Amino acid sequence: MKTIKKINAFALGLPFAIAITYPVFKEGALFFAALSTMVTGFLQFSVGVKMLVDNPGDKNLRIYMSGVIFFFGLWLVNGLIHYNDIITYILFPIPVILAVYLSLLIYQKK
Repeated sequence: MKTIKKINAFALGLPFAIAITYPVFKEGALFFAALSTMVTGFLQFSVGVKMLVDNPGDKNLRIYMSGVIFFFGLWLVNGLIHYNDIITYILFPIPVILAVYLSLLIYQKK
């Protein structure tokens, strides 16, 4: 669990670490910080899958995975219907909510 906490801390800190280089790299830093959020999502998803494999009966981890499936399913549907504004606005906060939720699960586990 200690390793999972370190991976999660790295994943969450990476975009911020890149963003603080803004005074040196200007807009490039913001671009790469935004791009690194995909790395954060992948790392958190990987951690979530590992935790779910270790604890298949954990209701909270199932809720997290359902949220991930819902996000990508809604994203796919939104692309198929040529990007409805309401669905797009719904999609924006979901990754942040999922990141916070998984972080809470990780730090609450003993």
